Amino acid sequence: MLDNGKITANQYKMLVLLFTIGSSILVAPTALVNDAKQDAWIATIFTVIISILLVLMYIKIYSIFPNMTLVEICELLLGKWIGKFAVALFLMYAFILSGALLREIGDFTTTQMMPDTPIDAIHIVFMGVVVMATLLGLEVIGRSSEIISLWLFILLAIYFIAILPQIKIGNLQPILGEGMKPILFGFYHFISLSYLELIVFLMIAPFVNHQKGAEKGFLVGVIIGGILLTFVVMFSILVLGVENTARQIYPSYALARKIEIGKFFQRVEVIMAGIWFLSIFYKLTISFYAFVLGLSQLFKIKDYRSITLPISMMLIVYAIAFHPNIVHFFEFVHNIWPLYSLTIGFLFPLILLGTALMKKRQRHVRGNK
Repeated sequence: MLDNGKITANQYKMLVLLFTIGSSILVAPTALVNDAKQDAWIATIFTVIISILLVLMYIKIYSIFPNMTLVEICELLLGKWIGKFAVALFLMYAFILSGALLREIGDFTTTQMMPDTPIDAIHIVFMGVVVMATLLGLEVIGRSSEIISLWLFILLAIYFIAILPQIKIGNLQPILGEGMKPILFGFYHFISLSYLELIVFLMIAPFVNHQKGAEKGFLVGVIIGGILLTFVVMFSILVLGVENTARQIYPSYALARKIEIGKFFQRVEVIMAGIWFLSIFYKLTISFYAFVLGLSQLFKIKDYRSITLPISMMLIVYAIAFHPNIVHFFEFVHNIWPLYSLTIGFLFPLILLGTALMKKRQRHVRGNK
């Protein structure tokens, strides 16, 4: 392995939590409400339940190969050439995910906060911070996540409490008014945005200093993140209503604008912006770290830090070249990304797990002869 840093199980849990919230806390309500209407919160709960099964599959792979990254597991199970091809597919996924997250940061900042600032400048500045974190290593990223998570919970608590006076229970009715089909569509899009991408954590799981703690932390982080996202989706519907939520690009940010307590506590959308910037920073950093580490292992590069800066420059160019505008980006996220995530985040690990269990059984049969 190319990183000697170790993180604790609690730090791993916090990273999973921040990754799960990631970009979803800002954009998931729109996608879900467009699909499932007032039942979007049900689709969120359903997705969290199914995602537990998905994470259990990841945990099973990790338990069989506790000291190996996903790249090393692929080469061991699938052989030299097929394994390298499979690794290349995964690394392409991690790179595209990183580019999409960077583009999302640029689009949000230039449309909601700094419209006169070139998006290239936003990308360069934000990517500079990500590169710095990556160069410092996983141990520093893990330690900082514990501090940031505390502030995240404080900001979320303020956000939820402040919006309580404006909720309208009637916005959730009728429950299951259009049956289960819209909920299933919502599930399909939501799981691709928040949970299938968690496969990148198989790249950093070997660096956790306690295997059982890592397995538990993975599961707990996903559950807590799912609960928080459920509240965000539910509050968006309760306050904004179905139609207003569906029309908003960033409904949870628009929701924060409606917070008003007396004449002194209002227009505090900076709270939601702060929550989102913190969570998406860690999601982008983990995705980028997984890519550069995996690329280094694939090509036998001794230190992943040597390729971090050039790869970051490529990512900045990619974020603009591949997604020329925000419309193209959202079309990609809604129509292409779910199927791509399903392939890499579900079918790919399912094949690895099946192969591992089959080889384990063959060794057991030979050992009994």
